[in-house]
Amino acid sequence: MPKENEMLDELKKIRELLTPAPTPPPKKGLWIEFKDFIKNYRVMGLAVAFIMGIYLGALVQALVADLIMPMIGLAIPGLDNLATIEVPVGNQSFLVGHFLVAVITFIIVAFVIFILVKITKRWGIE
Repeated sequence: MPKENEMLDELKKIRELLTPAPTPPPKKGLWIEFKDFIKNYRVMGLAVAFIMGIYLGALVQALVADLIMPMIGLAIPGLDNLATIEVPVGNQSFLVGHFLVAVITFIIVAFVIFILVKITKRWGIE
């Protein structure tokens, strides 16, 4: 019987070693929650992407307004800059050229984002 008791004691020790320890309670505190928020929701990456998007939009807007529209204006006789086209109706003036600049800018930015999404999907970054 003593051998059986020894074996049972040994098995109990093994069971105690194999039993996982209880998980510690989650840490509390505003700073720890804030760091978890930053890490889990990738806020820094989102902020960087937002800032890059703002400056990409400004860059494309300058490209359209300063280079593309004057070239289109050169191609059309009698028109210096397509961005300056205005249609007067009564006392109001509709800035058609300014709207065209915004449309062309939107198309270019949307196309660049489309290309970036395709590249990141190909690389496996989503």
